[in-house]
Amino acid sequence: MNFYPKIAIIYLSFHCEPYIDDVVSSLKKITYPKDKLEFVIVDNLHPEHGHSVRYLEENVMPLSGNQLPHTTLLSQKENFGFAGGNNAGVDWAIEHGFDYVFFHNSDGFLAVNAFEPLVEAMENDKNIGLAQSLILLHPEADLLNSDGNMFHYLGFGYCHNYRMKYKDIIYPKIKEISYASGAALMVSVGVIKKFGSWDSDFFLYHEDLEWTFRLRSVGYKIALVNDSVFYHKYQFSRSITKFYWMERNRYGVMLMFFRWPTLLLLLPMALVLEVGLWVFAIKGGWTDKRKKIYQYWFKSSSWKLWLGKRKHIQKIRKVSDRYLLGFSVPGIDFQDASMNNSVLKYIGNPLMKIYYWIVVKGLIWW
Repeated sequence: MNFYPKIAIIYLSFHCEPYIDDVVSSLKKITYPKDKLEFVIVDNLHPEHGHSVRYLEENVMPLSGNQLPHTTLLSQKENFGFAGGNNAGVDWAIEHGFDYVFFHNSDGFLAVNAFEPLVEAMENDKNIGLAQSLILLHPEADLLNSDGNMFHYLGFGYCHNYRMKYKDIIYPKIKEISYASGAALMVSVGVIKKFGSWDSDFFLYHEDLEWTFRLRSVGYKIALVNDSVFYHKYQFSRSITKFYWMERNRYGVMLMFFRWPTLLLLLPMALVLEVGLWVFAIKGGWTDKRKKIYQYWFKSSSWKLWLGKRKHIQKIRKVSDRYLLGFSVPGIDFQDASMNNSVLKYIGNPLMKIYYWIVVKGLIWW
């Protein structure tokens, strides 16, 4: 490469002590010119462990501009979530004239040559809005975490080819994907200035789905760059708090991006799914969390917020619902063992797949 744009690596610290040593080790070895990089650590306040500022000041900041790229530490007064915390880093990067930002999950680390393929892909094709690295599990580095996430037509997202052997799959260098994972993601500052960064109202979960939809709706491509590798210490945790945000935000994405006739056609299958989710909630003892989701959506302030977002999206969008749904999948085929249940396998997925081919593919033409 002859041209090296300036990249701000946004690292959202949330009790980062178990992970930061691997991050530092990888950044010491990075092949991209360190004078073109800035390591921006945004330290969110953890409800149990507090700030990591002291640890970072003692163990990371002394390496700034020496063994590491120049490092900036932004301590946040509270926990602004994944979206809000990352946006603090984005604001800093824009203010200081960077060309790209790379979002670096706290519990992972980069391959030494991860940035060159991303820059090359995005410089050669300005129509790529978001570029995701290939995410491998760690320490099981022969297994995939995500080669792009998958969007189910009722709003669910999951990792594609999770735990599949990487070498068993043949990839092009660059391919369009259903939606990009926020764990290892690059975007140009120019795109952010035009169409915004993370939506802070999502707080956490599905904010990467929303950003994908937003950029795709105005004509950008969302891509996996296969030669850029990120290693992720991923654990699929069925946290009930996590499900609250996932469900709340799933409804929000659907409301924002799809036209009313589309939502009306999807409603019957969505109601069937709600019954199934209530069965699982009763069985799992988390009915209070499902009630909390409904309580949120029964508030007029919630509808005012999300309908305002919908108005903006419908105003700027350039593509059809059929185009957006063309990147969706008919079933939920996530390969984690905890998702292997007979109800989903033998009843839920078959029903959703039939509905997909009849309604989504057959009736939604607008």
